[in-house]
Amino acid sequence: MAPRDPVADLRRIAFLLERAHESTYRVRAFRTAAAVLRGRGCDELTELALSGELVALRGVGEVTARCVLQSLNGDEPEYLRKLQAMEWSPLAAVGAAAADVRDALRGDCHSHTDASDGGSPLAEMVETARDLGHDYLVITDHSPRLTVANGLSADRLRRQIEQVGELNAELTGFTVLTGIEVDILEDGALDQDAELLDRLDLVVASVHSKLRMPAAQMTQRMLAAIANPLVDVLGHCTGRMVTGSRKRPESQFDAAAVFAACAEHGVAVEINSRPERLDPPRRLLRQAVQAGCEFTIDTDAHAPGQLDWLDYGCTRAAQCGVPLHRIRNSWPMERLLAPRA
Repeated sequence: MAPRDPVADLRRIAFLLERAHESTYRVRAFRTAAAVLRGRGCDELTELALSGELVALRGVGEVTARCVLQSLNGDEPEYLRKLQAMEWSPLAAVGAAAADVRDALRGDCHSHTDASDGGSPLAEMVETARDLGHDYLVITDHSPRLTVANGLSADRLRRQIEQVGELNAELTGFTVLTGIEVDILEDGALDQDAELLDRLDLVVASVHSKLRMPAAQMTQRMLAAIANPLVDVLGHCTGRMVTGSRKRPESQFDAAAVFAACAEHGVAVEINSRPERLDPPRRLLRQAVQAGCEFTIDTDAHAPGQLDWLDYGCTRAAQCGVPLHRIRNSWPMERLLAPRA
């Protein structure tokens, strides 16, 4: 049998592990091995495997080496085969309506790289987004006050903007958009220079601190940010966590006032697809629809495989009757980036 592409198989394993929200260390083993072996031909890899020197390469362990050997023999690696057999059908609960939403999406407006708290470099995130059929990916690493997430200073963000420009010069049929997930500070100000925010293609504004502040104060905090003309999207509005060890209740605020402000100022409400967030809750998502809001359906991906989490958000959008024409990342990129009226 003709050999398979071992690097592609290793990357696919890492992707499926990320999509299943498996531990970072397990994913890293396969992504590291793929990076080490990338660019080496099948003949070289076969020689290394037969001589036993494959596992001597830094970043290649026994499990990844076994996968490589199976690929070189023309077999789908057993590890990959087991992952491929895992059930994956978030859209099934709603069926055609959710599938129609997913088919309409052209990109993802909220993603992170290893420049902040993501697990993979910019190029790897972009390559995966292209593989998923996206037309574009917005890179929205964190702003500086979120030190726990290695938020980007103004200088680091400027360098990232330059890197995105260089990468776009090499791409055809796909565009990387500059962005940020900027912290909404306690007084509603934004955690980055206004001049720099104005240079970005898209600004997602989110609350990450003092999530339990009184409802009246939280409402004013959010309203101040929404009224800022530099803000395009209100990220994970309640801040809740519904699964895992970091469970967290919803922040309290006047949802009617916040969604009315989003509709008035042209700020989209994010439908966050992360399985542990699924924010906003369905009752609030329906309320935002009634308020006339527009939306983005985003993964908030911190790893390449998580870019395939859009299905979760599409399911919730279909369940809550979100009109397709109000989902901004179903629009052509030119309309997405057009100045708001």
